[in-house]
Amino acid sequence: MHMSPVTVGVLGLHSSKESKAILNAVEALGHDTVWYRPANTAVSVEDGTLTVEPDADVVVNRLLLSTSTHPAEDLGLAALFDRVRPLLNPPGAVTTAIHKFATAAALAEAGLPVPDALLALAAGRLNQAREHFGERAVYKTAIGTHGGGAWQVDLDDPVNPRVGDRQAFIQRFVDTPEGGRPRDARVYVVDGSVVGAMYRYAPEGEWRTNVSLGGEVEDATADLPAQATEVAVRAAEVVGLDYAGVDLIETVDGWTVLETNPTAGFRGLFRATGTSPAPHIAAMAIERGGASVEENRVQELSTALDDSMPTCAPREPRERPTEPSVIGYTEEVVVSGSRDTRTILAKSDTGATRTSIDAQLAAEIGTGPIKDIIRVRSGSLKTGKARPVVDVVVGVGGTQHTVTASVEDRGHMDYPLLLGRDILEHYHVDVTRTAESEAGDREE
Repeated sequence: MHMSPVTVGVLGLHSSKESKAILNAVEALGHDTVWYRPANTAVSVEDGTLTVEPDADVVVNRLLLSTSTHPAEDLGLAALFDRVRPLLNPPGAVTTAIHKFATAAALAEAGLPVPDALLALAAGRLNQAREHFGERAVYKTAIGTHGGGAWQVDLDDPVNPRVGDRQAFIQRFVDTPEGGRPRDARVYVVDGSVVGAMYRYAPEGEWRTNVSLGGEVEDATADLPAQATEVAVRAAEVVGLDYAGVDLIETVDGWTVLETNPTAGFRGLFRATGTSPAPHIAAMAIERGGASVEENRVQELSTALDDSMPTCAPREPRERPTEPSVIGYTEEVVVSGSRDTRTILAKSDTGATRTSIDAQLAAEIGTGPIKDIIRVRSGSLKTGKARPVVDVVVGVGGTQHTVTASVEDRGHMDYPLLLGRDILEHYHVDVTRTAESEAGDREE
């Protein structure tokens, strides 16, 4: 190993706090940084030589593929970097990790415990095996994040092989031992070692434990059972991830793996444990680049989460803002749930904060568990009506929006779906345009 500074690059097209924290940790450890962003990144092939600009000795992959609208292109970009420099969390491993069923298959093949699951490309086959999974099952999209795209379904709930444009599958529901409050564990693994762990508890009335859904966290670093630690470390190794947030759940037979997340967030873990994974990831990258790191300094830095803007942040050019697409007073949209996908007419309402869906339509497409009960003021009512809210996927002109919609009886209304500002904020609304008039124009 050499003692001269190495340059660590972070490939993160989104301005995430985790990317910033890693870059700041590298600088605090005395090394140089590059943040690969649209403003400064270029790849060239000249006389048979592949070059990436700006250059780095090692690159940390922080591409957020689970939320990307172009995951294939992002994977191709990661593959380019992987050909030039050592890339932490290489594209092949990330591809497996972001696809939850592919992760389960890889772990099961390696002998690690995972819940029973079934992915089928036809609805008949998927529902045919429904009884195998018991009275309750988890129905989820193969790619998803922050608890989105996951439903708890009963035995008599038919399900589809797709939700919107994403593949979906059934997984056995894992009850908390002795019927306690739903809990799982997030174990953060870096370079084969656990740097921190937390228990996550589901909020009242919810079975999902995600912090983004209101889950509570508790430090588990010191008292996590050895079996859970071993399973988490082995899971990251099997999938091929250099660093990962591994989600485990306890069963009567021990701990089993739910997911391996290649871009797990740091904030929940830091809040629970007081430990930031960023300096540990930075240290691993520096060592892969050929330099040494003082362990004491890494431990010192991990007691803070510095996600301020790094000094290496490239100046983004000011671009002329693109005009939003135009949406009509009424619009043909596609709504998707766990059971079905429907093409319907919806009405735009700029005065409504959130989207609203007819109760019968919500039941027919399977919009999933009720997330909350809200009060909606309507007309002269001062107190408002209590309405449940659920997640629903709404496709408008080929763009999909996952929103938390209120459920109401709209059977007496002309349109079963009302588009609120949670969707309309992405569009210009032309009240003179209607889906019905456009259809008539096309027929002429």
